[in-house]
Amino acid sequence: MTYSEYPAYCDYFIDDYSREIAENYGHSMDRAVELAKQDLLLSFPNGLETNEHELLCIESDSELVGYLWHSINTDGKSTFIYDFFIFSNSRNNGYGKSAISALESQLKSIGIEQIKLRVAYQNQRALKLYQEIGFAISGYNMSKKIVS
Repeated sequence: MTYSEYPAYCDYFIDDYSREIAENYGHSMDRAVELAKQDLLLSFPNGLETNEHELLCIESDSELVGYLWHSINTDGKSTFIYDFFIFSNSRNNGYGKSAISALESQLKSIGIEQIKLRVAYQNQRALKLYQEIGFAISGYNMSKKIVS
């Protein structure tokens, strides 16, 4: 991702992730937007000037079709995908599978042995894709709202 592409990613991410936060944790949209902005700022305090996280643009024929954000843990020989998104008008064309395959090849060449990620409970499309390309469920995230 280039510096000129980063603001559009931030706009997309805050919108998308805040809706997920509101839906999954019951926060108001205002609070969810604030939390999404905080998460982005924690991971990218200096914009793209970080070596812990990598933001990638997924392209086909020089057209942007999605984004992939991951962070490598060299000690654990793994990477964690924080965000993986194919634009709705570009889905069902194999871009998701191709992007993961390209990431796997890149990671394999530097000794990374495992890709980890979290899938939202209601995102059946993503769950199906991940299972088709060899990911296995390794646990469940759960939460409980404490009411007074």
